[in-house]
Amino acid sequence: MDSNPASKPSDDDPILTTSAAARLLGVATSTVQLWMESGAIESWKTPGGHRRTRLSRIARLMEPAAAPRTATVGQAVEAALSAVSPAEFRPQEAPSYPVADSEATRLVALAASGLVDSPPEARFDRIVRLASAVTGSPIALISLLTAQRQWFKARVGLAAQETPREWAFCSHAIMQDETFVVEDTSADARFRDNPLVQGDPHIRFYAGVPLRDKAGNALGTLCVIDREPRKLRATELQGLLDLAEIAMEELPEPPAS
Repeated sequence: MDSNPASKPSDDDPILTTSAAARLLGVATSTVQLWMESGAIESWKTPGGHRRTRLSRIARLMEPAAAPRTATVGQAVEAALSAVSPAEFRPQEAPSYPVADSEATRLVALAASGLVDSPPEARFDRIVRLASAVTGSPIALISLLTAQRQWFKARVGLAAQETPREWAFCSHAIMQDETFVVEDTSADARFRDNPLVQGDPHIRFYAGVPLRDKAGNALGTLCVIDREPRKLRATELQGLLDLAEIAMEELPEPPAS
């Protein structure tokens, strides 16, 4: 949110840079930039394009009431920001899917990217077509994960535009550093009762690579799916990894400080 930087005298409420705010909050500067750009932290831009905020706005986030007594400052900030985020980008209290400790930060970054519900783009469509071809998979997706749904920025071989987040294999994949592979869903207790396994598209094989922005937030995955159990050959896996790297280069840059 942009606001008038002269709303209070600076000696009463000092102006902070993104790096100064990050030091106070105990989080990365890039994380504060995302929070400012998304409006979660009230800020404004200088004529040079740098984000600034007031000490009072950061101090409010650091109040102990923002989170349980045992929470760190970073967790308290995430709890405070979740209250001002749209519901879809607000962490669920007791999700029925796995989440990392950084889920709140990840959701803020995803909201700031502007990718969810954006129109199709040829650069991403090409990537999923190539992923399908190089792995011999009938389905390939670029999947983005909000708190409520799995939305497909690009897809081939699948008619659906989205699924509930609870059904998303990609919820498991974004928590990995490497490719997440399920060679036979019918033999995996985590997935064999999943509606996407029991019904259309009848997933039996899944391989997903996390797609991380420049700040390291896993916004979603590049994944391939088959209706038969299988393994990826080394060349197929490398091709999928290479395409995921290309997809990550196409992700929007985090906001500049």
